[in-house]
Amino acid sequence: MRLSSILNGAHFGNLAKVHGIITYKLSPFEQRAFAGAISNGVPNMIRRFRSNVFIVAPPFLIGYMIYDLTERKHTALLRKNPADYENDQ
Repeated sequence: MRLSSILNGAHFGNLAKVHGIITYKLSPFEQRAFAGAISNGVPNMIRRFRSNVFIVAPPFLIGYMIYDLTERKHTALLRKNPADYENDQ
């Protein structure tokens, strides 16, 4: 069974008849896509960053500190102890 026979030639956006609901559409060519992007967007971005930095940053800092400590310990364990080889000929 083909999908076109089920849809009876209707496009996907027009599959159902909706009664009693009024919709308004504005053409994408009439919209201002970047209206207020600088005057409203940048302050909003700064506000959102300041509100979330103390929630997001501590786990990352703790994770980095654990990673750094582990790497240092691993590097130290790879080194040979000179005291073990003092009496070698």
